[in-house]
Amino acid sequence: MNVDSGYINVDGAQLYYEVAGQGDSVVVIHGFTLDTRMWDDQFKAFSQHYKAIRYDCRGFGKSSVPEKDNLYSHSRDLKGLLDHLNINNACVIGLSMGGSIAINFTLEYPEYVSSLITVDSALDGYSWTSEFREWFFSLMSIATESDAESAKEAWMNGALFEPAMRDSYVAGRLREMIGSYSGWRFLNDDPQESLVLSPNDRLGEIGCPTLVVVGEFDIPTFQGIADRIVSEVSGSRKLVIPGVGHMSNMEDPETFNREILSFLSSL
Repeated sequence: MNVDSGYINVDGAQLYYEVAGQGDSVVVIHGFTLDTRMWDDQFKAFSQHYKAIRYDCRGFGKSSVPEKDNLYSHSRDLKGLLDHLNINNACVIGLSMGGSIAINFTLEYPEYVSSLITVDSALDGYSWTSEFREWFFSLMSIATESDAESAKEAWMNGALFEPAMRDSYVAGRLREMIGSYSGWRFLNDDPQESLVLSPNDRLGEIGCPTLVVVGEFDIPTFQGIADRIVSEVSGSRKLVIPGVGHMSNMEDPETFNREILSFLSSL
């Protein structure tokens, strides 16, 4: 597989990216504390049929962390990357945090999005369960009172990753990625701009073909978000991948790749 990689500057940040394959474009966006490596099983498979793009979001992987007083937008970052690559239309796929970025990007730049695939997605403006909210924000306290390494360990050992951690191979890959994460977000306020109107209330504006993927054993918060997206996005379809949790693309890449490629070929 021939991979082109590099860095681009967007609004003061250096973003790392990789591109492989030819044809219609498919961009994948990683989850919180993760990076491009979470898509290893997809990047090769997708590049055999499409131009596949993956990148490290600002603050993660090889990309630079946000600057304290420099407001930024993940959507603008992605637009800057696609403009740099001369891509004006792509299928956008995002998992968890990456799913919320994909949704926001679709709302802000609909002309760039040929289709949308959310995977165990987060959603800005959605009301998390009190249990999940309390656990997530406890990680910030752990980092402040102890250190980022302790927060990352608590993050990995939480219910979110429990199904994935049962597979030693997947667990090893997750521990490698999360272990190399800087921990910046656990220790700093994120100067990320929010949309004026909540994406949770704007899902009905999405008009492109949309597939909503969720693992059978993902936690209730993300099951609820999947149902919310399907109920609000006209013509969207829900796909439950059996036997997996939050990291459905890593836990069962064979099923995941087959279903995604089938959806794309149907468009």
